[in-house]
Amino acid sequence: MKVLFIGDAVGKPGRQAVRSFLERHRGKWDLVVLNGENLAGGRGISAETAGEMFSAGVHVISTGNHVWDRVEARALLEKERRIVRPGNYTEDLPGAGLAFVPDGKGRELAVINVSGRAFMDTALNCPFRTARELASRARSRTPFVLVDFHGEATSEKRAFFFHMDGRVSLVVGTHTHVQTNDDEISESGTGYLTDAGMTGVRDSVLGMKREPCLERFLLGVPARMEVAEGRTLLCGLQAELDPDGRCRKLVKIREEV
Repeated sequence: MKVLFIGDAVGKPGRQAVRSFLERHRGKWDLVVLNGENLAGGRGISAETAGEMFSAGVHVISTGNHVWDRVEARALLEKERRIVRPGNYTEDLPGAGLAFVPDGKGRELAVINVSGRAFMDTALNCPFRTARELASRARSRTPFVLVDFHGEATSEKRAFFFHMDGRVSLVVGTHTHVQTNDDEISESGTGYLTDAGMTGVRDSVLGMKREPCLERFLLGVPARMEVAEGRTLLCGLQAELDPDGRCRKLVKIREEV
């Protein structure tokens, strides 16, 4: 199975980059997973922006802490099972942290989403235990399991990789928007990358205009964040998985679109 994971798409430029990239590479992968917590205006997700990505060829959208930034997202998560939110949020919230998607060849990919707690929301349930439970459920149905670990701290992501080693096919980190250079495949066959990177405007601060960000850091006061404009960069990771779910090959993607 050939899987493409696309890093956090930010606003309209990010969505346009995803559409353009997938149109040019149509049919190259069996399944495409996208982190889309910033699809709508740079923060949050909407039915319209999610629908645009599904129409472009994305099969599953994973998210993160910003998935709740738009009130409408709750209704969307309630009905759209192709969107997963961190499974370690309380079960009282709509949505789920696990989704299964068919590849049209009689196989299914399980996509798990959990959020880290270091430098984030410490009130969340343990992502390590939650992911173990979800992976166990997933492996009872399919050997192909991908985890989007949405976290701030490299150390937490790295520890999570060792915690899940041999239990899933692929662990990909998101949230920091900067692609890391530590992709590897363990002896147990689990692929790993600390952060897939960002899909959005290249000359920006995490996809947002530079000026407000500089104001925040220089003056120490809040500033209105706006999605940047300009040349776009698509970052991600492609993986080839053996029939038993073991990762055989990883290739990072960092391409101007």
